[in-house]
Amino acid sequence: MIVDAHQHFWNGDIADYPWLAREENAPIRQPYDPGMLEPLLKDVGVDCTVVVQAMNSVKDTEAMLAYAEQYPWIAGVVGWVPLDQPEVASRQLEGYVKHPQFKGVRHLIHEEADPHWVVRNQVIEGLQVLASKGLPFDVVAVYPHHLEHVPTLVNRIPTLRVVIDHLAKPPIRGGDFAAWKREMAAAAECPRVYAKVSGLNTAADWKSWTADDLLPWIDAAMELFGPERLMFGSDWPVATLAGSYRQVWDATLAVIGRYGDAASRWILGDTARHFYQLEER
Repeated sequence: MIVDAHQHFWNGDIADYPWLAREENAPIRQPYDPGMLEPLLKDVGVDCTVVVQAMNSVKDTEAMLAYAEQYPWIAGVVGWVPLDQPEVASRQLEGYVKHPQFKGVRHLIHEEADPHWVVRNQVIEGLQVLASKGLPFDVVAVYPHHLEHVPTLVNRIPTLRVVIDHLAKPPIRGGDFAAWKREMAAAAECPRVYAKVSGLNTAADWKSWTADDLLPWIDAAMELFGPERLMFGSDWPVATLAGSYRQVWDATLAVIGRYGDAASRWILGDTARHFYQLEER
């Protein structure tokens, strides 16, 4: 089963997405729904997806759950609850976990003015609630911020499972590879920390990236996490800022195909099925 473990939908008529107002996001400032993604999945042979919240919003989460009821290929939903309000988060989770496709929580921590928001005491309490329900946390880290906090989270919450989105958006062109790798290595020391090979094309220069640009960063992730803790995600439709779904798929496949069939099976599906506890399709 091939899984796209990271994609999004949004519609301004359903919820507000303030980050779309930025100039650089003008090309994707339109609604995106499952009907637009479905043919792209069929084209490359992806069997199912995990749709991830695009805003800290109840309405956004409810829209994703509604889509999951309509489209069988949506195997998982990573939604949102107010982690800095543990009691409210707990009540909301009690309702969400009744949906079989609800598989985890994410908060746009990179949109918070405080780069240390995720390690505030109230947020830690909210994450403890999440862990008590057996749900994982997607960390949308943007290097050089946020990634440093992953070891703190897993040390303070021993049962919390974490996945680092987009390999923490590494500085693919002209950045400090060694410093990024040190922080990733610190996070990878805990076996409950996973990572997504996703969103890397938009970490490179727009529309001038190639698979060779991604190679050293994915190789480093492979060295640190191994295939059993890496999962593929398209980051569609954000990725369309820098290329088509097919381009992202082909570039990712060109890199991970070098690791052999067994490793590819983990990265392209088995890891996501295990981490998000997805049903076999």
